[in-house]
Amino acid sequence: MTGKDPKSLIEIARSTGSEEMPEPLDLGARVRELRKARDWTLEQAAGQAGLARSTLSKIENGQMSPTYEALKKLAVGLEISVPQLFTPPEKGQINGRMVMTRSGEGNAQATVTYEHELLAEALTKKTMLPYRARVRARTMDEFDGWVRHDGEEFLYVLTGVIRLYTEFYEPVEMRRGDSAYYDATMGHNVVSTSDDDALILWVTSLA
Repeated sequence: MTGKDPKSLIEIARSTGSEEMPEPLDLGARVRELRKARDWTLEQAAGQAGLARSTLSKIENGQMSPTYEALKKLAVGLEISVPQLFTPPEKGQINGRMVMTRSGEGNAQATVTYEHELLAEALTKKTMLPYRARVRARTMDEFDGWVRHDGEEFLYVLTGVIRLYTEFYEPVEMRRGDSAYYDATMGHNVVSTSDDDALILWVTSLA
């Protein structure tokens, strides 16, 4: 949400961190993982698949590439499909990511209409962009048209009084503790109607 181009803030958030490349699948490790998940010994798994113990051991240790027939036997023995042998398990949803931004230590991004403070800057690959904004604008005339961008947005008034203008709705006056959630592709602008600049929290989706 800037007086110029709101995408600049989103681009800042999306540009942090390097692109992650998918990890190559280790078939041997995948077979061993599937076997151990069933609490089977090499002998038990080999018997289930109709393979020699030595053959299964070599596959797990990357000492041989199994034929398609051997892959089919493995899949049948493990009670899964052949494609599942090559599909790594999904990573756990809990990854323990956390970052704290102390008051006043966010990345400042000032514009004509707002003073932004980007939060959680140290966290890469975010799916949300949180930031505080001091609303300088007092009238819609201070904006160069509507602000609009991809995603959805949450707005929470911290101090002061604002008026939220949106493309398809009547203007709404909002006070401390009021919040709004809206489609950010819809044109929107915020002005302060209190004597002092209002302070708001914005959270924009990046996904």
